[in-house]
Amino acid sequence: MSDHDALYADAFLSLLRAEGSGNEVTDELFRISRTIEGNDELNQALSNPRLPADKRQQIIEDILGDKALPLTTSLVSLVVGNGRIRELPQIVERLLDLNAAKGEKVVAQVRSAVALSDDQIQRLAAALAKSQGKQVEIIVIVDPSVLGGIVTQIGDTVIDGSVRQRLSQLRESF
Repeated sequence: MSDHDALYADAFLSLLRAEGSGNEVTDELFRISRTIEGNDELNQALSNPRLPADKRQQIIEDILGDKALPLTTSLVSLVVGNGRIRELPQIVERLLDLNAAKGEKVVAQVRSAVALSDDQIQRLAAALAKSQGKQVEIIVIVDPSVLGGIVTQIGDTVIDGSVRQRLSQLRESF
């Protein structure tokens, strides 16, 4: 992670705390960063130095429109305008880590083939909190490549409860 990533994340965290909208904005930033990272055409357009910054920022504002909070749109637009869109995933990761550390909680990224219900998320958060000894914030990523079950990442630790992993374990045992 670069020094720039840390500076952006620190500044974003200060702003989010001042605005009192940390969790909602960080969730949106996480989803937006993953969407941009996964879309080569959009990523190239937003990181093209030949395209003026105001045009790149307009692309973000057109895409997000009223689909995201104004603060989220402004933060992404700032990163795009400064030519750092490729660093947005690292900035968001750092922001999540800082936010969790200051709140005495950890962030768990949960990949599942389908969206989880609120009840499932609450039960998962409670189980992870018990094992981690801290409050856990869950970010659910719908990932069709997970055939069934879930894959959870907390920091550097991955807990693979997917059907694919279970089948692999069965194959190895025979």
